[in-house]
Amino acid sequence: MSSPPPDKKTQTPPPESYGTAPDGLNTLEFTRNMLTVGMKIQQLLVDFIARMAKRDKAAPLDPLNISGAMMNLVKAMGGNRDQVAQAQAEWWNNFMTLWETTARRMLGGEAPSVAEPAPGDRRFRADEWKQNEVFDFIKQSYLLTANAMQNMVGKLNGLDDKERGRVAFYTRQFADAFAPTNFPLTNPDVLKATIASNGENLVKGLDNLLADIERGQGELSIRQSADGFVIGENIATAPGKVVFRNNTMELLQYSPSTDEVHERPLLIFPPWINKFYIIDLRPENSFVRWLTAQGYTVFLVSWVNPGADMADAGFEEYMQGGIFAALDAVEKATGVRDPNCVGYCIGGTLLAATLAYMAAKHDDRIHSATFWAAQTDFSDAGELSVFVDEAQLGALKSKMDSEGGVLPGSKMAGAFNMLRANDLIWSFVINNYLLGKQPIPFDLLYWNSDTTRMPEKLHLSYLRQCYKENALATGKMELAGVNLYLSKVKVPVYLQSAREDHIAPAASVFKSVNLFGGPVRFIIAGSGHIAGVINPPAANKYQHWTNDAFEKGSGGAKDIETWRAGATEHAGSWWPDWDHWLSKLSGKKIPARKPGDGKLKVLGDAPGTYVKVKAQ
Repeated sequence: MSSPPPDKKTQTPPPESYGTAPDGLNTLEFTRNMLTVGMKIQQLLVDFIARMAKRDKAAPLDPLNISGAMMNLVKAMGGNRDQVAQAQAEWWNNFMTLWETTARRMLGGEAPSVAEPAPGDRRFRADEWKQNEVFDFIKQSYLLTANAMQNMVGKLNGLDDKERGRVAFYTRQFADAFAPTNFPLTNPDVLKATIASNGENLVKGLDNLLADIERGQGELSIRQSADGFVIGENIATAPGKVVFRNNTMELLQYSPSTDEVHERPLLIFPPWINKFYIIDLRPENSFVRWLTAQGYTVFLVSWVNPGADMADAGFEEYMQGGIFAALDAVEKATGVRDPNCVGYCIGGTLLAATLAYMAAKHDDRIHSATFWAAQTDFSDAGELSVFVDEAQLGALKSKMDSEGGVLPGSKMAGAFNMLRANDLIWSFVINNYLLGKQPIPFDLLYWNSDTTRMPEKLHLSYLRQCYKENALATGKMELAGVNLYLSKVKVPVYLQSAREDHIAPAASVFKSVNLFGGPVRFIIAGSGHIAGVINPPAANKYQHWTNDAFEKGSGGAKDIETWRAGATEHAGSWWPDWDHWLSKLSGKKIPARKPGDGKLKVLGDAPGTYVKVKAQ
């Protein structure tokens, strides 16, 4: 006789069904992972408290002087009560409209969006942000609030332009930080990953976070690229030699790739804020390789990654040990005393200052000058200006003093990343820490994270004299006791700018047109500070604008708006336009030179040794 079936109310489920939620989430695995997350968060808090106990008590708590900017905002709001009330009423009306449209959609109706992401905002690409009414409401309510904050700051009276820019910048940083995409419960991609992995993504994310803090020696150092690159092996591989070295720089001479070359060589001064190999990434986007293919003998400076022994090096030392030493070396290597020169970013600012010094000294060893995304007039220098006031300069000096007279590269990298926080900070927070993924190998971002240190005297004088005092543009800057006047610079100048450059805005670069005393060709490239410069023709990307009817002294444009009105758009890279200009200034063709052919001995293979020195 068979036994009766068990009572359904007391039936014990099979072991394999334990902890299995209806939605497929394994609650046992999820609980285990959440316990692990809790322990790792506890470890983070303990480590943070320990670091705070050891921190330099003399170091400022607010090195960016954010509190000063916010106090000015509060003061301005107090003096504009009617405008603030109007902004709040407008926000409330829009929010009520959003409630209405969301309710209509939930009942199956159609309703237009009240707020949409700006073009290029990639945070809300997931389908759920449009198709799911709850996520769509979260998205639009955030955008309404963020936009209202920015609009109010832009309309307040009582703030000068510089302070309004600072307040707007930090308001945007605040809004970006609190975007719903940055939190697990309001990011649909993170929620899906958490369910699919039973929370393992959060465990891996915390492991990534702990590793980044350890690599930053107690400070967060976000990985932007996987370590898939080795300098000289799969990045910075253009063939060449080190032909000169001093305490300031190594000089690289690249091997020719044509049988004949222009007689006049090309000498390039990159920024010392980053390493030179942005100009020589992979073969397919190497500016160096393209230039040698056009028949130029290319020399490129690789700045030293300075230590405390260079704390007192300033613009004068970089002029003497950098530009002048390189000019002497190029003449020994080629017999040509007046090469064409290029300055990129801050390397261009140094080149311009040096040209003014040389003009005062009647020194004609530079035949022409090209400036890539470089500024000489800093009266409208873009958002980097928000980091330059007396409080911040004082905090910066204290930091560099504590580091032995140098600024750690990570500090400057952090400032640059803040200019594009959603792309260079928060996207990696989501990918690395919330989704628990590793960043992919990306040459540009690997370079961006390969930081350099900066000497205290050089960096402080650059920020103070250029960004704060605009001394170079106004004839108040001195080098070696010589007042610098850019109007005395008569050599031909080519100015490259980029439409979306946040570091050297095109309008700021254009101001140099009316400062130099000789003929100037100005162009605008598509994209930004890096991709606007590094844009090989073969990629067939972006565009550029020229205005052939305009040249300084021809009665043409005096401001960038007038210049734009008469400009012509061209598809693709600006490099061929520059080549057309540069080739006319580069002399006849001669048999190709090889490194070591002249009076300089080869010291080693490119990319040299200075570029391989790592720094925090």
